[in-house]
Amino acid sequence: MSKNICDYEFPRDLKEMSVSEMNGLAGDIRTFLIDNLSKTGGHLASNLGVVELTLAIHKIFDSPTDKIIWDVGHQSYVHKILTGRAAGFSTLRQMDGLSGFPKTAESVHDIFDTGHASNSLSIAAGLAKARELSLETYQTVAIIGDGALTGGLAYEGLNNIGGTKSRVIVILNDNGMSISKNIGAVSRHLNKVRVSAGYYNFKNKVRGWTRGIPLIGEGIYSGIQHFRDMIKYAVVDGVIFEQMGFTYMGPMDGHNIKTLMDSMDLAKHAKGPVLIHVLTEKGKGYKNAELHPGQFHGTGPFDPETGCLLKSTNQITYSDIFGNYLTELAERDSKIVAITAAMTDGTGLSGFACRFPDRLFDVGIAESHAVTFAAGLAAGGMKPFVAIYSTFLQRAYDQILIDVCLQNLPVIFAIDRAGNVGADGETHHGLFDISFLQSMPNITILAPRDAIELQEMMDYALTLPGPCAIRYPRGISPILPYERKSITEGAQLLESGVDLTLWAVGNMVSTALDVKRILGESGFTASVVNARFIKPMDINMLQKTANETPFIVTLEDNVVIGGFGEHVTSALVEMKSSANLLCIGWPDRFIEHGSCEQLNALYHLDAASIAERIQKHIERTS
Repeated sequence: MSKNICDYEFPRDLKEMSVSEMNGLAGDIRTFLIDNLSKTGGHLASNLGVVELTLAIHKIFDSPTDKIIWDVGHQSYVHKILTGRAAGFSTLRQMDGLSGFPKTAESVHDIFDTGHASNSLSIAAGLAKARELSLETYQTVAIIGDGALTGGLAYEGLNNIGGTKSRVIVILNDNGMSISKNIGAVSRHLNKVRVSAGYYNFKNKVRGWTRGIPLIGEGIYSGIQHFRDMIKYAVVDGVIFEQMGFTYMGPMDGHNIKTLMDSMDLAKHAKGPVLIHVLTEKGKGYKNAELHPGQFHGTGPFDPETGCLLKSTNQITYSDIFGNYLTELAERDSKIVAITAAMTDGTGLSGFACRFPDRLFDVGIAESHAVTFAAGLAAGGMKPFVAIYSTFLQRAYDQILIDVCLQNLPVIFAIDRAGNVGADGETHHGLFDISFLQSMPNITILAPRDAIELQEMMDYALTLPGPCAIRYPRGISPILPYERKSITEGAQLLESGVDLTLWAVGNMVSTALDVKRILGESGFTASVVNARFIKPMDINMLQKTANETPFIVTLEDNVVIGGFGEHVTSALVEMKSSANLLCIGWPDRFIEHGSCEQLNALYHLDAASIAERIQKHIERTS
């Protein structure tokens, strides 16, 4: 009878297990993950794929003395189980519960707060150098997925480690996928390596045969090393990692615990950097995830028997609206193209990819390249839409500024998941895009109140001679029952009042309408303005509302610092307005994980809390 995962004393109990017992434990962990994630949601497929790999890592290495860094971090659930956190899995990704990513505040076994791809090798390089300078002896181990190797930062790390010959162990978890199918030259290279396992079997047999010859065997083996390398580069087409200074081991079965342990034990004693290339199956052990790994990359609660989500809806998301309408636009205009960074499904572009496979460019986890690639397309006369989550667009700041805005090229940024995204937490909230974009010359920044306005803004963006960013939130779009006015008219007054004006950005328009209703119950009448333009702001409408009401309140799903509210503040000062301003948005801190509703309430950004804040502000300043 299998032992309950929560009854183990990890990591101690793992150290005493045989390989046979570890294989049994692997099955129990998969059952535990499926059972728990079917209730909480989370990153299932990626974690099912690394069960044996994680068991071998924690068997051979001694965390937290040895430093284990998980690239991206969404595949660290098994690591959390093996470091004593299984009992907390019922709280995964919930308010005050376990994070879905490594978190140093959660455990000493989490060495670094990772949530974005491709940085583990640079972190490992720094830790290894710190170890050398401190005359310590711990191992430094970075686990990176093959999808993360589409990001340029990974190669900067590889180059640094290989050049310095630091003692770093890199484990390449090769499952042929990031979230969507991997693309590019690196993926093709790894595909070629996957089918070259015969060469490695041949090499091992030659080593055993020659070294077994008395007296002269070792010399013969040394003498044919050059011939061995000729075979290797002929069969494998050059092992890129060895060329970069690593001792390459693999490819090997990432679900064979004994093979993994033997390889890691050898790597521990190597003098320089080692790369262990393991082949795993994303979603292994759960047929639904094996068949649909993308669907189970990040999932909500589901029926473990059928794999169907428990909360299904026929309502359409902002991402779907964007992708569907872009496909319509592309039907009419052959110059429209779409670029995404390994998020074709997540950004709603699957339909576009099917309809226009030659006009959809998935560049992999390479946001910086995506932006400059789009700049090149625009310079060549195309009309590129770059669909990237807000949190990942941060990785391309310089490219947006220099390669797009400085050139004043008509690149359209579709900024998905802008604002509070809920359970993914600190590394994934899109709370900074207004702040880092609106300081850039030449760019127009828009935020739709609902799905229909998103379509209207896409039409408008295509008429602009320069760059445009359209930010919209995660999830279902409301349809607000107000008159539709041309985007060219600027901000839109939705409701009129005499006591204050609520200037709301994007999804905060719905909140502003609720705030107006709540304030009305206390005798306050509020105007509600749908800003629509974050940059350039509608100065005429701002002047009008500042003259008509004594209080201006800005509402945005962005940090207050550098946000829309501060832009309004500057404008009011410049026009020497006497209106009193209150800026409402996210505070100057990183926001933890929880549901969107819980986080809004915690930080007083729900309608009831905002109404209370406004009422107190008016009473205090009056």
